[in-house]
Amino acid sequence: MRYSPLLTDLYELTMLAGYLEEGMDGKRAVFDLYFRTNPFEGGYAVFAGLEPALDFLEGLRFSDDELVYLAGLGLFKPRFIDYLRGFSFHGKVTAPPEGTLVFAGEPLLTVEATLAEAQFVETALLNIINFQTLAATKAARICHAANGAQVVEFGLRRAQGPDGGLTASRAACVGGCEGTSNVLAGKQFGLPVRGTQAHSWIQAFPDELAAFRAYAEVFPESTILLVDTYDTLRSGIPHAITVARELRVRGHELRGIRIDSGDLAYLSREARRMLDEAGFEGVKIVVSNEMNEFVIESVRGEGGRVDIYGVGTSLATCAGAGGGALGGIYKLVEIEGKPKLKITGDIAKSTLPGKKQVLRFVGPSGAFIQDVVCLQDELIKGGDTVYDPANPLRHTTIPLDARMTELRAVVMADGRRTAPRESLDSMTARCKGEISRLPSGCLRLINPHRYKVSISDRLKCLRGTLIEELEKRIMEHEK
Repeated sequence: MRYSPLLTDLYELTMLAGYLEEGMDGKRAVFDLYFRTNPFEGGYAVFAGLEPALDFLEGLRFSDDELVYLAGLGLFKPRFIDYLRGFSFHGKVTAPPEGTLVFAGEPLLTVEATLAEAQFVETALLNIINFQTLAATKAARICHAANGAQVVEFGLRRAQGPDGGLTASRAACVGGCEGTSNVLAGKQFGLPVRGTQAHSWIQAFPDELAAFRAYAEVFPESTILLVDTYDTLRSGIPHAITVARELRVRGHELRGIRIDSGDLAYLSREARRMLDEAGFEGVKIVVSNEMNEFVIESVRGEGGRVDIYGVGTSLATCAGAGGGALGGIYKLVEIEGKPKLKITGDIAKSTLPGKKQVLRFVGPSGAFIQDVVCLQDELIKGGDTVYDPANPLRHTTIPLDARMTELRAVVMADGRRTAPRESLDSMTARCKGEISRLPSGCLRLINPHRYKVSISDRLKCLRGTLIEELEKRIMEHEK
């Protein structure tokens, strides 16, 4: 899929034109992409969107009609339009693999390129990574709440436009969903597609039983019947059992029933009882209707007997407290080998300067202990003291028996991928595996435990030194 280079904010182009005029476009620069707050007031995020981001970078070229459009804006000199004619990305990108659990304050993508290249790609990278990471995180929360039951993404009709629907379907599967109702996403990303029928199918026939029989006649190997159009327990399930018996006589089995309204915990329990008593223990129970992680947790807590959850609006739109947008940011951290810093009155919002690595420390059992952000050439080990980036007076010591792994690797060099594309299945498996290794308190839906992301002593000192230098310059300017 080609992403147009016009998928950008205008100020990326005006800065690019300014860098060219000032002779700064070729300076070597380093930018970090990260977020400051975990989404959904949760304890973690699931990194997603890397492959589409690399597609954008590899395919970054301006077509003739795009250049004609830019020239017609009347903002840019002919020299700049000519410059864009040969513009492409030749930089280096460091990132974790998709499906990796990540946390606020640590660099996700690091882009090293000319100032022109690294600056221009900001908007598109944030657009791609922000939403897909948010949607993958929402999916992971929902799948964890489902506790082993399948989750299928049903959100296309409520998604933020066609592209939002596609990317939500992809990211949902990174986060653990086992399929989507979105047929285009199925084709484009190789996802399993799932679906039954709407209430309108049932209403279009003279009666419910006739509708069920007609559907089973057309799809005898994949019949799932929507049982709540009229009365779930007195009509829908009895009619579904009748059709299940008729299918069995013909050598087929009813695959499932779907409940889309009412008290889902109670109805699913009763449905399971009725199906089992009729000899249809293998029929799956699917529920839908405004599902989210909290509703699913409640249904399970009340003894619901659900095999598959269809989750639509809340997943595709990433609805919920702390949702809506990830809030990822993209900041300059080095230029021409010199570390750069953005400061505010709140030290928690100041950037971490210089080229860095992100290390994850793991206990003997394989459980995650904490992450440490340090300078690129540092060696951090068990026994070292590391610091809270928001409060340098708070510190902790890395356990001596902790094993260190590097969270990120170079995924693009000279503007080209360094490894083949990874399958969505492997991303999903990585996400599930990492969630099983996260401290359980971080998985709570309400007031989760805060996973430690610390900075090294050298990085803390570098930031402190740069802050002092900037404050000194400000004071001198005020004199």
